[in-house]
Amino acid sequence: MTPTGFESPKPVLAIEGLTVSFDGFKAVNDLNLYVDRNEVRVVIGPNGAGKTTVLDLICGKTRATAGSIQFEGRELTKMREYDIVRAGVGRKFQNPSIYENLTVFENLEMSYPAGRKVFGALFFKRTAEVIERVEQVATEIGLGEHLQRQADLLSHGQKQWLEIGMLLMQDPQLLMLDEPVAGMSVAERQATAELLKRISQGRSVLVIEHDMEFVKSIAHRVTVLHQGKVLAEGSMEAVQSNPKVIEVYLGH
Repeated sequence: MTPTGFESPKPVLAIEGLTVSFDGFKAVNDLNLYVDRNEVRVVIGPNGAGKTTVLDLICGKTRATAGSIQFEGRELTKMREYDIVRAGVGRKFQNPSIYENLTVFENLEMSYPAGRKVFGALFFKRTAEVIERVEQVATEIGLGEHLQRQADLLSHGQKQWLEIGMLLMQDPQLLMLDEPVAGMSVAERQATAELLKRISQGRSVLVIEHDMEFVKSIAHRVTVLHQGKVLAEGSMEAVQSNPKVIEVYLGH
């Protein structure tokens, strides 16, 4: 119990003792990680630290060798990928996977939850509710003026925002983004930082990123991974001044 007599809120995501071995090599090694509600957590670390593997484990793409992943009190390690999505976990990969030959509107509409199941897709109707949700998300991701534009005509940054929008259509409680600003212009990176601040109101966001200026502008807390374990955790300032982090990562 906390001194005030209130129980401290439980984390949205609680990872404990998480381990995965590939042919004897531990890519993630006895990892503990806790993400709070409405938190933007950024995971950094050198190549091969296990960052993307952690996202693969959370979304069910890779199966854990040992340990637990609790999301909103549900154990994810035994669940199938699509059930994890339905439970409220959304993931964006490094390269945007959008439907390039469809418009922005159609891409977002395709991601509306009712259209995702077989029967939902067969009987899917463009209701006022769907249109309203698409317009709302398009505005949120900065593409409100581009709804009728074909996706392949968007800039690299706009394609990344569209994919984030496709995830937002499902209203996930945990949104995971793998290097969201890779290849973006300075202006696009700034716009993405503003976007992540907006979408973290009411949901948790877990980001893997190498761009330290971007990390500084968005992170509530930073976790540094090294050889599949947590090396350090805290504010960006604390992490940057940590001698162990400087030695294995920031100093190189």
